[in-house]
Amino acid sequence: MPTGDHLGRLHDAIEDSDFAWTLCLIGEDQSHKLAVLAGDLGRRKSSTGEGKQITSGFAYWGIAPTIAWAHACTDPFYPVMQQSIESFALRWAQVRAQLAETPFHYVSLGVGTGHKDRSILHDLLSANPGLLYSPVDLSAEMLRFGMRESLKGVDLSRRQVVPVQLDFAVDANLAEYRRLLHRLVGDEPILYSLLGNTMANFDDDIDLLGKLTWLLRPQDRFLLEVATTASLDEDLADHAAEEYRSSRAYKEFVTSALQHYTDLTIDMDNVHFRGSVEADRALRVKVIYQNATGGVQRIMLPDRNIVRFDDGDTIRLYLTRKYANAAVDDMLETVGMTKVLSTHSGFASHRSPGGFGIDLMLLSAGRALPAQRSSRADEIWSSFNR
Repeated sequence: MPTGDHLGRLHDAIEDSDFAWTLCLIGEDQSHKLAVLAGDLGRRKSSTGEGKQITSGFAYWGIAPTIAWAHACTDPFYPVMQQSIESFALRWAQVRAQLAETPFHYVSLGVGTGHKDRSILHDLLSANPGLLYSPVDLSAEMLRFGMRESLKGVDLSRRQVVPVQLDFAVDANLAEYRRLLHRLVGDEPILYSLLGNTMANFDDDIDLLGKLTWLLRPQDRFLLEVATTASLDEDLADHAAEEYRSSRAYKEFVTSALQHYTDLTIDMDNVHFRGSVEADRALRVKVIYQNATGGVQRIMLPDRNIVRFDDGDTIRLYLTRKYANAAVDDMLETVGMTKVLSTHSGFASHRSPGGFGIDLMLLSAGRALPAQRSSRADEIWSSFNR
């Protein structure tokens, strides 16, 4: 590993080159992640998507899923993502006014297509030309793809960009990443973001948000973007599912990891979108692949093991939600975040009723009471403050 002058020369060489070099910190053993994916695909039989699964980050993991995601985001039959990207600049402008001229560094948790990061970087650079930009993602390919878009037209030296391949849902990873950031920027404030309704893709979304709360110091801020619904009922849950069901490109995205990491031949007619009401907090959409062949299929996993895929068995491909406004407030209160500002864009199409939209919130640090934290949370909290 280059050190001292060698590291500086490396940065200069990359800066002066027209070649698309990317320096990236790899935060964990990728072979271990492959084992986790194989284990999830070897779970019990379920007809409802509660057994075998591809969890959130793995849906984007690898070059094929990354390309499939990019195609889905430009599909006119999947307007939700397009509207989210197109409306972001206006919503961000309202939030940016609350940040005044504070010289923030920027950490993007899940870089996505990079369009939203580009808007944020453009404005933050005016107050802090020397800012550090650190995009984080489980998928190194998604990092490279998203950064290419986020840095277009942005006057940012490559030595100011520190992409990190890391699963930020893992406790120990967050602890180490927090230490790294503080070594890099000291006490200077950081703006973190979790955009694109990413939180909704996790089974335990409140747990994830709680972990990310531990990153924040009093001087830091957090941008959270979530899909919302004005009301909760089964008809609206069906409408939410229809938003995704109508797009062939989206179906190709949600099945891409399954195609990439197994030898299963995909029949798109067996991709199902099931909407439901999740208690009194959200519309929940679960995307599953079901064996409807009438017989047993055998699937080779990434570790070369073979598992039975019985008739009627399912693999959960994706999970997402649209949150009731009161549920978002409850989650923030539970994890101890304070809402500084919230903006809303309403979405409606011929397939979806009014009342669906997306909120962008600026949050500040507050700490959950000890009674609200589990013993595991206290353990991680202690590790952050050692």
